[in-house]
Amino acid sequence: MSLGAIPGTGPATSPLSVIRKIKPKTFADLPADRTLVMGILNVTEDSFSDGGKFLDSGAAIEQGLKLLYAGADIIDVGGESTRPGAADIDPKIEQARIIPVIESLVKAGAVISVDTMHVDTARAAIAAGAHIINDVSGLTHEEGMPELIAHTGVPYVLMHRRGTASTMVTEAKYDDVVAEVVAELRELRDKFVAAGVAPEQIILDPGLGFAKDAEHNWALLAHLEKFEALGHKVLVGTSRKRFLGELLAEAGKPREPLGRDVATAATTVLAAREQAWAVRVHDVQGSRDALEVVRAYGSH
Repeated sequence: MSLGAIPGTGPATSPLSVIRKIKPKTFADLPADRTLVMGILNVTEDSFSDGGKFLDSGAAIEQGLKLLYAGADIIDVGGESTRPGAADIDPKIEQARIIPVIESLVKAGAVISVDTMHVDTARAAIAAGAHIINDVSGLTHEEGMPELIAHTGVPYVLMHRRGTASTMVTEAKYDDVVAEVVAELRELRDKFVAAGVAPEQIILDPGLGFAKDAEHNWALLAHLEKFEALGHKVLVGTSRKRFLGELLAEAGKPREPLGRDVATAATTVLAAREQAWAVRVHDVQGSRDALEVVRAYGSH
């Protein structure tokens, strides 16, 4: 998609912010002295928090620019909902949703992560300029994904999940959730390394909310050092998730997703104190503010 075809980038005016092409950024350009903020951009119709709001490519690009200007270090673009119970979509539909958005945001200077479980989509996203593949499929990754990541050399988020979106709730059974998730992630990591993926490409995500209940999530969040000990960067994703809504419940009713941002920012502080590489959030400004508090506190 050319910039001339995007509303707000040609001679005509529209509500969409003007995109000015600047020098493309790379993964190597990301700050290395603090926890990074990955802003969530759901180009979907049924994501649990903002499904449908950014399904139109123009709206998605506009939101991506807002995340960038709010201080997102990385923008995580997804075209398929991964909430529990979500239906699978055709990768061609997924690509039609996200590729124009990736191309435009890369031209605007954003570092782009792509939230996909599909090899074909990952390949197309990398060709469009994406810098990172964020795969939530966990133990059920598609055949060919390790080889693609090894061949392209892009950083890859390896997240823990048992089962699929439709079955993972029933898979949330552990005797020792921390030990078991660490062991299963290690085994999955070893498969990717055996396929030729360099260890430094791999970013680990404990997969909070994916085949885990609230107690599992809190236990994992309290033991991030176990994942750091595997020798890779660690990404933490708590944003607006159900376990925060349950924590903030009133009269037995969980807090709605949009009311969970302050609690999310608190988990950003916890993750940063454990030296997590990045947090994945909807409210970029809130987490950037939280990280400033961590920085100021740590300097005294």
